[in-house]
Amino acid sequence: MQFGFDNDLKSALKAGDKTKVATLRLLIAALKNEHIEKGRDLTPEEIEAALRRAVKQRKDSIEQYGRGGRQDLVDSEKAELAILEGYLPKGLTDEDLAAAIRAIVAEKGLSSGKDIGLLMKELMARHRGKVDGKRAQELARQILP
Repeated sequence: MQFGFDNDLKSALKAGDKTKVATLRLLIAALKNEHIEKGRDLTPEEIEAALRRAVKQRKDSIEQYGRGGRQDLVDSEKAELAILEGYLPKGLTDEDLAAAIRAIVAEKGLSSGKDIGLLMKELMARHRGKVDGKRAQELARQILP
């Protein structure tokens, strides 16, 4: 059961990068737990999904700590987030995301804010793994009145 993070963990240990070591250890533990739960090796899609969950957790934590005025924890979570995002395929830029939203709006004939659910369903299906749902919804609300 190799996830491909072991070499990065060894490099981080040798470099003394405590943040990267801790982040990778948490990620590897989460993947091992999922491996045990499923009783088989994880597919690349399942590994990517676990990574995305970890990224989402960090983003949520950053938001919560920011509201609580804990800048030290915000900085720590941002460092972990940057490490985790380095393992994910690059997502769509805001410009590409807006273009994709406009294309779906034109194609499906969507016209109002009531159609955002349909738009998001189609957008997420077409661009699975490349779209931040929260950011996409913000742009969709700007595009659809």
